[in-house]
Amino acid sequence: MLAPDGRVRKHYHALEARLATLSADELAERQKTQERFFLLQGITFTVYGAESSTERIIPTDILPRIIPAQEWARIEAGLIQRLRALNMFLADIYYDQQILMDGVVPRELVLQAPSYRREMQNLYVPHKAYANVCGSDLIRQPNGEFAVLEDNLRVPSGVSYMLANREASKRVFPGTFRGAGVRSIDRYPDLLLATLKSMAADWRPNPQVAVLTPGVYNSAYYEHAYLARLMGVPLVEGRDLVVHENMVYMRTTTGLRRIDVIYRRVDDDFIDPLTFRRDSSLGAAGLFNAYRAGNVVICNAPGTGVADDKAVYAYVPEIIRYYLNEDAILPNIETYLCREPAQLSHVLANLDKLVVKAVGASGGYGMLVGPHSTKAQQEEFADALRADPANYIAQPTIQLSTAPCLIDHAIEPRHVDLRPFILSGEKITVTPGALTRVALKKGSLVVNSSQGGGSKDTWILAESKGAAR
Repeated sequence: MLAPDGRVRKHYHALEARLATLSADELAERQKTQERFFLLQGITFTVYGAESSTERIIPTDILPRIIPAQEWARIEAGLIQRLRALNMFLADIYYDQQILMDGVVPRELVLQAPSYRREMQNLYVPHKAYANVCGSDLIRQPNGEFAVLEDNLRVPSGVSYMLANREASKRVFPGTFRGAGVRSIDRYPDLLLATLKSMAADWRPNPQVAVLTPGVYNSAYYEHAYLARLMGVPLVEGRDLVVHENMVYMRTTTGLRRIDVIYRRVDDDFIDPLTFRRDSSLGAAGLFNAYRAGNVVICNAPGTGVADDKAVYAYVPEIIRYYLNEDAILPNIETYLCREPAQLSHVLANLDKLVVKAVGASGGYGMLVGPHSTKAQQEEFADALRADPANYIAQPTIQLSTAPCLIDHAIEPRHVDLRPFILSGEKITVTPGALTRVALKKGSLVVNSSQGGGSKDTWILAESKGAAR
């Protein structure tokens, strides 16, 4: 909100003026109003391992993050470029593997990745859109430019909290919101449904879409149910599906109904016990055979996780250059590949300064934040690195940018990142909004909801001020 010289940035003027008219108690009351809204709407998230409760309201902050139109235009162009290249990369490695033969990305890095699925080799994917929903995490660098921290192409979560934060934000600052010229995100469910239907439009005039959830005990179950309701499609668990003659059907009270597109929120390993993990009860037996036969579309496609592998991430600028002959609009963060002996030595010598991540992990799990770790944790990670160096990457500790947050009746800075959502089917669309994730603990750099972080609304401003569109 503030420039280095202490002046309020232009796009924050209206919000700052409104905050100046409100007392600390009034702000606190608005925070309580927002929390009540989330409670009544059942907007919850499960933090695994928490002792106090299984399910809780996702922590939110009432002060929106504001991004001007010109800045967003660059983000949007960079995200479209990135997802185009990553979809082309996936189509290549599951067919001709030309990029591997040309040595742009090491062959063993891809083919030995846990998320690479040989079962996907030479399978037809409509529009070559492997990642239909992508949520890339961005951070603002010290120079003010945005960079990509990581890509999420498997089953990215958080969009329901983006939508819920917007509804709450309209209630907390109605006048400021109306006057700011904030771009609307209300059409996201319609755009998601259109994207999913476009994946089967070539062979079914009005495809039946269903959302596949692991069930009520999944941390993001609220989101699965919320999106299914907004799209007007069934929410199903694996036990609700039956596969007959390579066709997928949903059990209903009136009999079986055919399903054409499955928006799955279940990891690859669990979608079909006949093809992947035999002990899985979350998927449906025979589902992958139906997919292989072309009778159902699974979104995102199985095997997309190899493109957001944290080791493959280091090569994304080269991947963009290889397929599009363009420089990356949004840069990467410097990344050390521990599979390289020289880089491993550097990482081991600087564990107290670096962030170390397991290449296949997500949600903030399997990582070491060096400056905030103990000697015992560093030694534990050093042993893991030596035992399996290919499973880890490291990055410099990024001092995430901050945004104003209401903390205990006072406005204080807290570290944030940005997760925009990109849809890819017949075409690529970037939602003009995002989930801003907040590290609500003072000094913390961990923003993941699964690790106790929170969120806030993100206002993307239109080109010129006026009513929200």
